[in-house]
Amino acid sequence: MLRTPKALGADIEGEAVSREKPRRPEPRGGATGGRHKGTMADSREVMNIRQASQYLGVSPDTLYKYVGEQKIPAFKLGNRWRFKKSRLDQWMEEKSSQMEPAMKRKPKAAAKAAGTQ
Repeated sequence: MLRTPKALGADIEGEAVSREKPRRPEPRGGATGGRHKGTMADSREVMNIRQASQYLGVSPDTLYKYVGEQKIPAFKLGNRWRFKKSRLDQWMEEKSSQMEPAMKRKPKAAAKAAGTQ
């Protein structure tokens, strides 16, 4: 029997072609999604940089910058930075309450644009 390129799973030009369906990459932690169900940070009290950056909605690089400038509560476990969810929640609450009184005042740029300065 003479094998043709089609019989070998090749396209018209003789290139090898996979007949299998492309697979989607599995999420980290295997097909079950790891130990935790739901969102990543909902049951984690201690988070790593990646988890904390997703929780806060900032990039890991920004989070490293904040840690280096001591703007955000963090601690080292071995040589890795860790973040307690309860401390991050407390920190965000403090920061948002500091911003509320400042937002009630008219910013200088808005006052200048309105011609009241």
